[in-house]
Amino acid sequence: MHSSSLWQALQQRRYVLSGWPWRSALYLLTSVPLGIATLATLLLLALAGSVLTVVLVGVPLLLTLVLTGIPLAALERRRLRLLDRDPIPGPHREPRSTGLYSWLRTRLQERSTWRELGYALLFACLLWPLEGLAVGTVLTVCGGLIATPAMMAAGGDEEARVLKLWIADSYPEAFAALLAGVLLLPLLAYPLGVLAAGRAVLTRQLLSIPESGLDSRIQELGRSRMRLVDAFEAERRRIERDLHDGAQQRLVALSMTLGLARLENPAEPLGSLLAKAHEEAGVALVEIRELIRGIHPQVLTDRGLEAAVEDIADRSAVPVEVSFDLPGRMLEAIETAVYFAICEALANVAKHSRATRAEVTGRAERGRLTVEVEDNGIGGADTVDGTGLQGVADRLSVLGGHLLVSSPPGGPTVFRLQVPCSPARSRT
Repeated sequence: MHSSSLWQALQQRRYVLSGWPWRSALYLLTSVPLGIATLATLLLLALAGSVLTVVLVGVPLLLTLVLTGIPLAALERRRLRLLDRDPIPGPHREPRSTGLYSWLRTRLQERSTWRELGYALLFACLLWPLEGLAVGTVLTVCGGLIATPAMMAAGGDEEARVLKLWIADSYPEAFAALLAGVLLLPLLAYPLGVLAAGRAVLTRQLLSIPESGLDSRIQELGRSRMRLVDAFEAERRRIERDLHDGAQQRLVALSMTLGLARLENPAEPLGSLLAKAHEEAGVALVEIRELIRGIHPQVLTDRGLEAAVEDIADRSAVPVEVSFDLPGRMLEAIETAVYFAICEALANVAKHSRATRAEVTGRAERGRLTVEVEDNGIGGADTVDGTGLQGVADRLSVLGGHLLVSSPPGGPTVFRLQVPCSPARSRT
């Protein structure tokens, strides 16, 4: 792993005439103020946190010290773009729920947080002084030589001390020093570029997501996971068709037969038994229709996610307002997963929230579908205590999405899900 852009530039003949030497110098120079600020912040938090720990005020300061590497790493990833056009993706994952506690717990459990703290300590104590020394040496040597004639003219006594090593006592000697500085500057640009490239390599390795050498297997795992999702949805549709075309039709025929038998006005007790059997057949038919709709609603296939959500909103015990802004149909797996996630959220609203109204909003932007279900209930929803939301979160994670739940005591409760989305190629 290396900074490909700068390494490639160093191998070209026109490197000195390009902007890469200046970019390298700027990258190394900006390390100095950033390193000083980082060192001061770490020392201040460590000292204040240690002293104030006795009165518990220092605990948040020490916790902040642990998290100092996160903003520094984010800034370093941006600063690295001076030398490398290939950005480093952020290694942090989204918290399972909203709120400061969930965010802190997630960050403290991540290895990336501790790697970034280690990088902050290395940067503050070692890296920036070395970089400042390297750039300062180049600028001092070349700048001192180039400025010799100007210093001689400013002094007025026709002599100037060059780099505090010797005294130039004539203008030919001063202009010779200037020429030496001009010639030395492009020569020193190469070691400066190598130093900056090496520094970029170190930054990338420390701040990148750790790789296990199994990228191809991970990619294949992702593809096989999507194939399993598609196979699961295909099996769900097959069961729905079998129930609709098989068991439901037989129940319809049985109900009609029992109804015709009742018209014959048989004597008691056979008439009452036929009436009861006819009612039971009707109840079973209603239940199997609800089961078919729960397996895969036809409106979702025919008209899409928004129409399907409006359908369940119309049948909800709690008044639900639906507002979607979608560019069109999406992949079937995405529509199905989001639909059943909304169904679970609205079921929780009806069973547990004591809400008088709910709202479902959805929008697609920047390649992600975001849906929120909000109610005005009592709050207190949890993703793990038997509400079924954990299963929804697992199903969304298969598609690369996640579920966030904000439900403080007293409400309101907000279920927010995000899924990477892409338009469907064709729907039949």
